Amino acid sequence: MLRFACTGSRPEPYAAGPSLLLDVRVDEDAGRRVHAVVLRTQIRIEPRGRRYTPEEAGKLTDLFGEPSRWGETLNPLQLATVASTVPAFTGSTTLAVPVPLTYDLDVAAAKFFHGLSDAPDEDRADEDHVVPLLLLFSGTVFYAGPDGVQVGPVAWHEEATHRLPVAVWRAAMDEHFPGAAWVRLRRDTLDALAAHRSAHTDRDWDETVLRLLKEAGP
Repeated sequence: MLRFACTGSRPEPYAAGPSLLLDVRVDEDAGRRVHAVVLRTQIRIEPRGRRYTPEEAGKLTDLFGEPSRWGETLNPLQLATVASTVPAFTGSTTLAVPVPLTYDLDVAAAKFFHGLSDAPDEDRADEDHVVPLLLLFSGTVFYAGPDGVQVGPVAWHEEATHRLPVAVWRAAMDEHFPGAAWVRLRRDTLDALAAHRSAHTDRDWDETVLRLLKEAGP
C-alpha cells in the first residue's frame, strides 16, 4: 500500500501560466519495487481550517455570505485535479505535482485567494497566513510481484494535507502578473472601455478605471 504526504510548495517559475509545485512524498512500506504510478490528485481548499480578520471576512462576503452564516456556507472549494506519473522507486520518492492557477475572480478558488492577506502582522501568527489544502489521491500502481509486474489501485482513502502559505500563491501570480490582477469582462464592455480610454488618451487601464470611479462618486 502506498502512503502520501505533502512536504512543501513553491511557485513554478517556468510555466506558461501561474502555477504551483506541490512536493508529494510517496512511501511504499512493503519493500516491493514500484515500477510506476499513474496518479490522479484532487486538490481542495478547506476554508474552515484557518482564522480570518474582519478585513478578509469582508472581502469574502461575495463567496460565503455574511460571517454569521459561515457555519453553513464555509464549505470546501475545488482548486484543481491533476494527473501525473511517478517513476520507478523502492521505499520512497518525492514527486513535484504541478497545479495550474487562475486569476479569474469569477472562479471561487481565485476569489478566495485574492481575499486573503499575506502581509506580516505582529498580531497574527504565521499559521494565519496559510490556505489549508486537502489532497485526495487515486490511480493505478504497477509493482514487482512474484510472477512479474502486477497492477493494483491506489487506495481510495489515501490523502494528505498541506498548509499553503498565501505568499507562495502571491509569488506564483507575480511571476506572470506582477503587482496586478485580472477582471473578466464581456467583449462589448471591453470595447466600450477601450473607446473611453482612447477618447481620453489615458496612459493605461488603471487610469481609465480610476477616472470612471471618480466620475461615479462614492
